[in-house]
Amino acid sequence: MDQFFDHVAMTAGITVRVAASFLPEQSHIPAGRWFWAYHIRIENRSDQTVQLVTRHWRITDANGLVSLVDGEGVVGEQPRLDPGQSHDYVSGCPLETSYGSMEGYYGFVRDDGTKFEAAIPFFPLAAPATAR
Repeated sequence: MDQFFDHVAMTAGITVRVAASFLPEQSHIPAGRWFWAYHIRIENRSDQTVQLVTRHWRITDANGLVSLVDGEGVVGEQPRLDPGQSHDYVSGCPLETSYGSMEGYYGFVRDDGTKFEAAIPFFPLAAPATAR
């Protein structure tokens, strides 16, 4: 199953895997709207329980426009992960260009109260040539 995820980052025992796919049925190309879904798996490979509390995204489109997105948790959740556990979720990203990229980090807190950030790997968002 790990072959499904094209992009991987590891930080402090947390592995973040990402797979993105263009969704033509959610896109409206004549209106300048392209849409991607991305599937994320967060794995706790550390020896401590952690909780994901915040997210930070840097989304860049083909024109160089950068959008920063900060918020609590992921898709309305702040998952707690014991050692060896993982959490999967799917979300989406619209752009006004046919390609761009995303990257960022998750803010975690350990049971002992220490906070740290785990990298979300850089990944491209690229529509197929037929959707440009």
